[in-house]
Order: sequence, then structure tokens, then C-alpha cells
Amino acid sequence: MDYKSSLIQDGNPMENLEKQLICPICLEMFTKPVVILPCQHNLCRKCANDIFQAANPYWTGRVGSAAMSGGRFRCPSCRHEVIMDRHGVYGLQRNLLVENIIDIYKQECSSRPLQKGSHPMCKEHEDEKINIYCLTCEVPTCSMCKVFGAHKACEVAPLQSVFQGQKTELSNCISMLVAGNDRVQTIITQLEDSCRVTKENSHQVKEELSQKFDVLYAILDEKKSELLQRITREQEEKLGFLEALIQQYREQLDKSTKLVETAIQSLDEPGGAIFLSSAKQLIRSIVEASKGCQLGKIEQGFENMDYFTLDLEHVADTLRTIDFGADEEEEEFIEEEEDQEEEESTEGKEEGRQ
Repeated sequence: MDYKSSLIQDGNPMENLEKQLICPICLEMFTKPVVILPCQHNLCRKCANDIFQAANPYWTGRVGSAAMSGGRFRCPSCRHEVIMDRHGVYGLQRNLLVENIIDIYKQECSSRPLQKGSHPMCKEHEDEKINIYCLTCEVPTCSMCKVFGAHKACEVAPLQSVFQGQKTELSNCISMLVAGNDRVQTIITQLEDSCRVTKENSHQVKEELSQKFDVLYAILDEKKSELLQRITREQEEKLGFLEALIQQYREQLDKSTKLVETAIQSLDEPGGAIFLSSAKQLIRSIVEASKGCQLGKIEQGFENMDYFTLDLEHVADTLRTIDFGADEEEEEFIEEEEDQEEEESTEGKEEGRQ
């Protein structure tokens, strides 16, 4: 019900039907229409083949050849990409339903009487149909205008032949434009692929660079721990020696202090016999204690740790020169050194012979 009312509102149903049967490329009624899968839009087989050939200029197909390759192009109605097999356009399915509708439509049109005013009439000669085309003025006109009117000095041609020629030219232009759009779309796709690959490659080299620097960090941390341990061992050895020496001197000091106290007490003894009975031994002990004071000593600068000084300036300079492509520079440097060594060796041999 709604479909019929829409046809009535839009005008003549046959005219609306004719609009649905027009090829978007040649602007004429479909000839051997084909279905462009999967979008289901229709094209004349010839128009589809023209677009396909324009989009795939290097595609060649030979009947019965197993070496034929397929191609692709975009539907001019929806821009959907259509992928062909080795048969090209001739591998597409024909739309028999559309062909039957076109046959019925043509039969209906042939059986209907021509309506008055359906053919454009000349404005200057109202009873004359416009049936020729003025090539000089590039306007349609009638035969009377050519014989008696404004176009009698102009060059003219049959309207139908010019009509077909212009349609063919327009169809070719459309095919060329569609092919150009396909090429532009191909370039866009390639550029988008390049963007994606660039991002992927950048991510990959960043990961590789981070891994290489992580290895350097690990080596530096390991070397740092090793050197710190060596300093710690040296510190512990020196402190152990110093603390043991301090302990020896303290013990000697304690003995000497006690001996001094004993000697002072002996000096306070009033009795000569008692004093003399212990004085000799006390004197010998003091003399012996004085000789025993010669304990171990440390050399000058014993506490110095300067020999653990680390010169990393050359390493820092090397790290600062880290850059991409450094491997090639190192190889060139090594090759130059080898060449210099060979030259020096050759010169030395020549001097030895002389």
C-alpha cells in the first residue's frame, strides 16, 4: 500500500522504474547486468569490465589459461572493494531478475502509444521535433532551423549519433575518474600501511635499545658491587690490624702502669733489708718492660686509600659517543688501525733489509 502511494506521489511509476534500471556508469538501461558481490549493486558487463581494466591495467586473461590472476576494483555506487577471481568480470554472476524486468519494461514501453510532448519540440518551430545537433553552436536544434533558421550556416550532425558519442565519452570519463579514485585509495591504503609498519618498527627498535642499555646498567652495577667489595675488604683488613695493634699497646700500657705503681710502693719502703730483697728484681722487670715497648707500628700513609681511585673519564667519553650506526664506525676504526700496523710492519722489514 505504501509502495503504491509513494509511486503515485513521485510521478509516473514507469519513469521511477526506469530510473532504477539505469547503469550508474553509462547512464543507459542495463545491458547484460551483472551482480557485484557482496554489495549487490548492478553494472553493465561492459561498464564493469571497463572499470576493472582501468583499475587493473596490467591484468591480462587468456581463455583456457590456468595462469590468469584476478584483480580488484571498487563499486562506483558504494565504493565497496570487489575482489575478482582469474575470470575477471566474466566470473561475476549475471542478474537474471534485472534482465527479465528490463525485457518486461521494454515490452510495456513498445506497446504504449507515444505521449504527446514526450519528444522535445523546437521553440522557433513548434511543430518540429529537435532531431539534429549543431556542432558549431553545440546545441540541439531542428531541421527547419538548419534549412531556414539560425543554424543554416552551421555544421550539424544527427542528434542520435552525437547523443551516443557524448554518452560514450561521459562513460569513459566516469571510468577514468573511478579508476583514478581507486588509485588514490590504493595510495592511501599504502600510506596507512606505512604508518602502521613505522609504528611497529619504532616500537621494536625502542625495545631493543632498552634491552641493550639494561645490559649496560647490569654490567655497571655488577662492576660497582665488585669494586665496593674490594674496598670493604681492604678496610676490614686495615681496621683489624689497627685494632689488634691498639689492643697490644693497651695491654703493654696496663703492665707498665702496674709496674710503676709497684716501684713507687717499693720506694716508700723504710726498711733497707726489705727494700733490697725486691729492688733488684723490680729493676730488672722495669728494664725488661722498657725493652718490650717496641711493638709493631704502621707505615706512613697506612690509612691512605687513594690507590682505589678510579679514572672513568675515557669510559664516560666512550659512553657519550654512543649513537646509532656506531658499529660501522668502530669497524672502520679497527680497519684503519690494522692498515697502520701493516704499514709499520712493512716499513720495519724494509729497514731491516737495508
